[in-house]
Amino acid sequence: MSFTFLKELPSPEEVKNEYGLSKSAACTKQARDKMIRDIITGESDKFLVIIGPCSADNEDAVCDYINRLSRVQEKVSDRLVIVPRIYTNKPRTTGEGYKGIAHQPDPEKRPDMLAGLIAMRKMHIRALEESGLSSADEMLYPENWSYVEDLLSYVAIGARSVEDQHHRLTVSGFDVPAGMKNPTSGDFSVMLNSVYAGQHPHHFVFRGYEVSTTGNPLTHVILRGAVNKRGVCIPNYHYEDLERLIQMYDKMDLKYPAAIIDSNHSNSNKQYEQQIRIVKEIMHNRKISPEIHKLVKGVMIESYIEPGCQKVGEHIYGKSITDPCLGWEKSVELLYHIAEMNQ
Repeated sequence: MSFTFLKELPSPEEVKNEYGLSKSAACTKQARDKMIRDIITGESDKFLVIIGPCSADNEDAVCDYINRLSRVQEKVSDRLVIVPRIYTNKPRTTGEGYKGIAHQPDPEKRPDMLAGLIAMRKMHIRALEESGLSSADEMLYPENWSYVEDLLSYVAIGARSVEDQHHRLTVSGFDVPAGMKNPTSGDFSVMLNSVYAGQHPHHFVFRGYEVSTTGNPLTHVILRGAVNKRGVCIPNYHYEDLERLIQMYDKMDLKYPAAIIDSNHSNSNKQYEQQIRIVKEIMHNRKISPEIHKLVKGVMIESYIEPGCQKVGEHIYGKSITDPCLGWEKSVELLYHIAEMNQ
């Protein structure tokens, strides 16, 4: 056989029983879930800011960063809901490189999936209990959902996963907002078909069981830019892109039309400092267009304590080991600007 079965992993129930969430933290998450849900459904005029490191590789630095975010959240709570990115899975285009703490708890050591599941869960719990902020993660491996379903308030499906049937069907069983990114081609119809699939009930195999789902009405789109056939990044956050998305949403039987705009990746051509300009343009377009204001519910920002990125093994505290991020000082300035513009 081509597969070597190394060890059987414990069930999600076993891991959750050993690494449980306190009752107070569970109540905090429940309240946060409602705040975020109300933004997606339009019941709240607050604005979502999903912000944090490209990948969560160091628990101490990530929790330090999120505790800083919590102090900002207190000051802007009347206008913003800040959702920290704790991205424990890192998709790799070629399969090479650091795949996230869920795969490789220590970036300088061999992969260990059991230690990764535990590290993933412990980081989300610590961040929530210390800061009071429930988090977002990317669901690169749908089977991992059961290990963190009681911890996450937001889930993203990446550009390379959004066309995958298993991801789409799994989203239909989530009880929190799920953002479906446009594929790397930029095709809006693929993205919206994925939203349609996520919003409707399905019958399929999940974690060795035959299951059925009721559909997730909070499934929505994330615009992250595209790459054309020549490898050139094509942004899709401009006014005209949003107008086209509104028209396409109107033609489909979808609940709660909503868009989150990713200010990095192909929208910025991975020029991380451009996120500031991009977010400001998005907020301006929400000001001048009631339709865009209604559609665009939030932004995604890649941000950490130190700006830029480093190589694995450099050990610079609070600096990304994957894509470069905004540093803390510029991130705080941007958060206050977003709050000011969301009046």
